[in-house]
Amino acid sequence: MTGNGDSIYNNGRYLLLILLFVLGLYTMKSAGLPGFAVVFGGVPVLIGVTYLLLNHRMMVFWILFVFNFFVMGLARHVNFPVPLSLPNEALEIVLIMLAIIDAKDMQFKRLANMMGLMLMVWCAFITLELLNNTVDYGDIVGPWFTGARLMAFKLVYAFIIYAIYINTPEKLRKLLYLWAILSIFCTWWAWQQKNIGFTPAEQRWFNAVGYRTHRVNGIVRYFSLMNDAATYGISAASSALVFYATGLTSRLRRDRIFFLIAGAISTYGMMLSGTRTAMACIIFGFVVYLILSKSVKIMAWAGAVFTVLVVFLAFTDIGNGNPTIRRMRSTFNKNDASANVRTINQQSMKKYLDEAPFGIGVGRSPENIPSNNRYRTLSTIPPDSEYVFIWVHTGYVGISVFLVTTVIMFLAACWVVFVRIKNPRLRGIGGGICAAFASIQLGGYGNQVLMQFPNDLLFYGALAIVFNLHLMEDEWATQEEKLLAEEQERRRLKLLKKQQKRV
Repeated sequence: MTGNGDSIYNNGRYLLLILLFVLGLYTMKSAGLPGFAVVFGGVPVLIGVTYLLLNHRMMVFWILFVFNFFVMGLARHVNFPVPLSLPNEALEIVLIMLAIIDAKDMQFKRLANMMGLMLMVWCAFITLELLNNTVDYGDIVGPWFTGARLMAFKLVYAFIIYAIYINTPEKLRKLLYLWAILSIFCTWWAWQQKNIGFTPAEQRWFNAVGYRTHRVNGIVRYFSLMNDAATYGISAASSALVFYATGLTSRLRRDRIFFLIAGAISTYGMMLSGTRTAMACIIFGFVVYLILSKSVKIMAWAGAVFTVLVVFLAFTDIGNGNPTIRRMRSTFNKNDASANVRTINQQSMKKYLDEAPFGIGVGRSPENIPSNNRYRTLSTIPPDSEYVFIWVHTGYVGISVFLVTTVIMFLAACWVVFVRIKNPRLRGIGGGICAAFASIQLGGYGNQVLMQFPNDLLFYGALAIVFNLHLMEDEWATQEEKLLAEEQERRRLKLLKKQQKRV
């Protein structure tokens, strides 16, 4: 007699096989026969690995988390027969399927919150965009599916995976430590780009594509392992907010030191990127964090530091001989010529979009819009902003839906931090994540960074954790006391050893 658990397990296996088969067919359509051969031919291997990992699901999560930081760096250095977004997506699907296979551990209640609802609304609108044929040409479904994965489905994957898998204090601490370590590595990579030089692949990219935007007024903007300097700089700034918040509120001396150092290193990485928007992002994020901290001491200390920083950059010429400081200072220059180019581009776009309230269509690009179509020009103007990109492809209606759903999920997360979370340490982490989410959204207003690797999985996934932080408060307090006792014991033994040496 097969039990209910075995039935769920078997159904999960079959569903996983079907999804992998569909992924293989999609790969053949989008990447051709070589890509199909790699992905579909590798399905037996993937299935075998999946079965081996059935009892080690968190290993898949950590592989996915690390892989996202290296996707663009790998793509720049190695010619793969398939887009690296496909293996990334396959890992996400495997994680979701592994959770469904063992449904009793899935904890659906962790998905039933305002963020889940708002993402469903956004996905529903993107699905309705299938009916949008503004350009009135060719295949709609193919481009739509490619664009929908980028603009909506990836966000849902991130939400589900983080909400399900980061469900204990131990996993949350590991996530924060791994995040910090990877951010430090990215800063080191940017540092060596500056002081040692680009790799041959990076130099080729810089000469062919990046020179126009990554060498400004004699200043080279470093991009680390990411798509470009803006993606890296804004990601580093937003990550730094999480580290600062965690370090400022932790009771553990080791954590305080480590995360404050990680925050400082990430801030330095932000400056290496030469991304002016990143400076505005980190300042805005700190304001959000100070509001959520409910701590007069933190508000006074951090407020004073950032007031000095803003005054230093906005109202003095100190350090103008340093190109990095000069680049950061230009954030406050409203008459900066390069910053005004985006406004000119957006005015050109507006003329077209006034007649296309639903945009040119999700996934539409110069490759699938004929040269004689009036909207082709619109698809060729660089959006230079994630919000403008969404506006172009989904129109005034789409950008309104995206803004409303984003604001609602952000305010709902802030409410959880401000009202539901009682533990000051978890409130600090939650506040830091909300600040980082606000920061990356501001970055998305100024640059096309929201849906880039690793930002979408990183910050949308992290926000999903906030909605469930209150569920782990008791476990967090127990673990915290245990770690504090261990830390005090180590100090006692260290002091005792010193005393014995003196004798």
